[in-house]
Amino acid sequence: MKIVHFSDPHAGGPAEDWRAYFDKRWVGVFNYRFRRRFRHDLSKLACAVEYILDTRPDWAVCTGDLTSSGQPGEFAKVLTVLAPLAKSDIPFFYLPGNHDCYVRRPHCVEAVRRAVETLSSGRDVFEKFPLIRDLGEAEVLLLNTSRPSNLLCSWGFVDKADENAVVEWCRRPHVKPRILLSHYPLIEDHPILRLRHRLFGQKKLLELLRAGEIDLSLCGHVHRPYLKVDASGRGECCAGSVTRNASMAEITFSPEKNIFSYQWVAL
Repeated sequence: MKIVHFSDPHAGGPAEDWRAYFDKRWVGVFNYRFRRRFRHDLSKLACAVEYILDTRPDWAVCTGDLTSSGQPGEFAKVLTVLAPLAKSDIPFFYLPGNHDCYVRRPHCVEAVRRAVETLSSGRDVFEKFPLIRDLGEAEVLLLNTSRPSNLLCSWGFVDKADENAVVEWCRRPHVKPRILLSHYPLIEDHPILRLRHRLFGQKKLLELLRAGEIDLSLCGHVHRPYLKVDASGRGECCAGSVTRNASMAEITFSPEKNIFSYQWVAL
């Protein structure tokens, strides 16, 4: 089984309506205008799509932050790049990031809802997360941990219903690898220093990961890629930002050896 994992393209643009200057979107617009557009190269996302279509992994995943402030125009920009992958026969999963769920404005919520449906070819529905998919050699659980938060923070949340869904998933017979897909890392080495970027409510999920009930957590949010895995390759893989680092993760699982192996693909 081969998986390609990328994250955090952060397509951006100007404020798309006057209300953006009176909600959190102005933070994302400001950040994109004066910082992110100089650091993120959206052409690298097109390279990622080309690589996936050429190498044909068993499935691919983007763990969020398609956009910088969750505006419909930003989604339209990145969906155009991802369209060849979404229209291919390679299963593709997308989990919203905090920037995709920036505000509660109805047209922004509709934009992220439509992105989930479009990128999954109608298979996944935003309102029905968390979702379990059996992919033959592995099971995946798609968990949306992104919610609108306050002006200055990028918090994620695992609510009680999410926790219960993961716990029930882990009570099933563990006959194949279980892979959790979410935007936020479960493992946080510096919870105080990164308080503004924390995932809250993940304690039980982290216990399940460390106990081996969840084999692998695939995430984004942190823009520098990392691996926090044991000798069997089980643990957490953060893909980083595909447009900032010009790279993504290629993950291979060997049933015979019962191990995950990794390589970083340069774009």
